[in-house]
Amino acid sequence: MTHPLRAQPPIRIGLSIAALLLAAATLPAYAADTLRIGVSCPFTGGSADMGISARNGIRLAAEEINTMIGGVAGRQIELVERDDQADPALGKKIADELIGKEKVAATIGICNTGVGQLSIDSYQNAKVPLIIAVSTGTPLTKKFAAAPEHYIFRVSPREELQAPFIVAEALKRGLHKIALFADTTGYGDAGKADVEKALAAAKLAPVSVQRFALGVKDLSEQVKEARAAGADAVISYTVGPEAAVLAKSIEKQKWNVQLIGSWPLSWRNFIGPAGSAGEGALVAVSFIQQASFQRRNAFIAAYRQKYNTPLIPAPMAAAQGYDAMMLLFYAIHQAQSTEPAKIRAALENLERPVAGVITTYDHPFSKTDHDALSANMLVMGVVRKGQVDYAYKEDAQKSFIVQRKAP
Repeated sequence: MTHPLRAQPPIRIGLSIAALLLAAATLPAYAADTLRIGVSCPFTGGSADMGISARNGIRLAAEEINTMIGGVAGRQIELVERDDQADPALGKKIADELIGKEKVAATIGICNTGVGQLSIDSYQNAKVPLIIAVSTGTPLTKKFAAAPEHYIFRVSPREELQAPFIVAEALKRGLHKIALFADTTGYGDAGKADVEKALAAAKLAPVSVQRFALGVKDLSEQVKEARAAGADAVISYTVGPEAAVLAKSIEKQKWNVQLIGSWPLSWRNFIGPAGSAGEGALVAVSFIQQASFQRRNAFIAAYRQKYNTPLIPAPMAAAQGYDAMMLLFYAIHQAQSTEPAKIRAALENLERPVAGVITTYDHPFSKTDHDALSANMLVMGVVRKGQVDYAYKEDAQKSFIVQRKAP
């Protein structure tokens, strides 16, 4: 029996009609070959929620571009998708394969900071653009920032923005004794450094720092140590499954402490396994799956219809994946070329605003700034009744207004 959602015509988020006509009017004649775009994300394992969500967002955008205007630069977009399994060594191998064997014009993806740390050199050295749609590790767009030609871009809020936002939330609530729980991956390392820097700016330091490897099944002893240190808030920097272990370990100790964290606390593989232990957790995000301005609403509806799910596993990753594909489309269209160097130059100087799901991008990148999102685009979410809601009513009200990049 056909599912009722699938019986409906597909919902298009789409560019405006005027923009579509403009794009179609100047595209060269359709070529038989395809434009190959790499997608490197984890589709299996503990980071799969963000990888699958990002891939699905990228697919939605690519499908719209292909079906509505016949592709870009006269060629249909072909996504060359690879599961990096959140394994840095495998991610590096995939980067080399996408560049060398698959001859991609650009790649979108990279969900894990550790994967990014080993992969970005390949893209930079080969002079092939990489648009990071998910990973928030601060160092990824900084390593080559001083290079004459910088090929690493990002459409996600780096931890240098998220960490101060999280710390400020704790301080606003009168919570000054912070226990920091960070895994031992590159993501945990980067998050720990940025949280400690944000605390130092407030003349504070964590009262307890706990590190743990991915795959940990219980954190009771570490939670006991943090409690004994007098912590009144726990900041989490790890992926969904391990964050759920942390929440359940706190609940097991019957410790009434505020859990605050980076965006993995918004994933389904945190919210589901954590259950009641995750209720009330605060999380910094760039996107919440709730009614908002028209473009966001259309994106949510399109995702739900296409993938037959009421809840996006990692909403922020899906939205940023979609936006990254759209920014790449406009850069290639502007360049009227699929040469990587011309795509990079166009990304650094996009001549027209691009209406996305997170924001409307008006010159999101420049030669010296390859991060598209700014701190004003972050909102504080709260896990409530198994979903992420706005922590503050005023943020829910402001969600109908597009927050543009701060100067």
